[in-house]
Amino acid sequence: MTMYTEKREMKYREYGSRDNDTILLLHGGGLSWWNFREEAQLLQDRFHVLLPILDGHAGSDRPYTSIEDNAEEIISFIDEYCKGKVLLLGGLSLGAQTALEILSRRKDLCRYALIESAALIPDKLTNALVGPAFGSSYGLIKNRSFAKLQFASLHMQEELFEDYYRDSCAIRKEDMIAFLKANTAYTLKDTVKESEAKITAVIGEKETKTIRSSAELLQQELPDSRLVILPGLYHGEFSLNHAQEYVQMIREIIGKGNDHV
Repeated sequence: MTMYTEKREMKYREYGSRDNDTILLLHGGGLSWWNFREEAQLLQDRFHVLLPILDGHAGSDRPYTSIEDNAEEIISFIDEYCKGKVLLLGGLSLGAQTALEILSRRKDLCRYALIESAALIPDKLTNALVGPAFGSSYGLIKNRSFAKLQFASLHMQEELFEDYYRDSCAIRKEDMIAFLKANTAYTLKDTVKESEAKITAVIGEKETKTIRSSAELLQQELPDSRLVILPGLYHGEFSLNHAQEYVQMIREIIGKGNDHV
């Protein structure tokens, strides 16, 4: 059963029984909880799955300020709603950056983490261009033909277009600029080295140089982490288009012999 609910104002979707171990997954920038809808449906029989809506996105409770602020909000939510711990924390892109920020602030929050396509090397040029670019082109977002072109460039499965279009139209210009600037300016905190989580990082073979270099940086900073490069995939395709494989990786991370699986 799927419920729409809230706690401490933060909006999220919930799947599975609260008696089971919790998996919390954070969607990518410009998307929403449906980024992980298929995964949650596949996991709900054995896990309690939470899909928060990041600040500034369609249906969220507050404007977007920073990755750090959103991370603190999610930590507070986990403290109150999950007694301070989840079994696995995961995220895509902006959600992956937020997950890493959470790990850097709370070393024992989870046992496992799945980090997909996190940018950890600031892009000063892109960051500087975000405001002017969206200030002049924001109106095109609500143009359905333009949205279809943009959607095609993101390599998402066609079934997600209506979700994408609906929620893109609902994001305020100020929030979109804010989270895109945060995404292109984020740097990994040194305290992430203190995390007790077993971290798996995944990227697509066809990711940008920034994402590939960021994955290498994460492995350098966290030598006990695992890096998986997925053949033939673009940014975000793993969780958005390959839910069965994503869930299989979660099960492998937790361990085939574990009672949780």
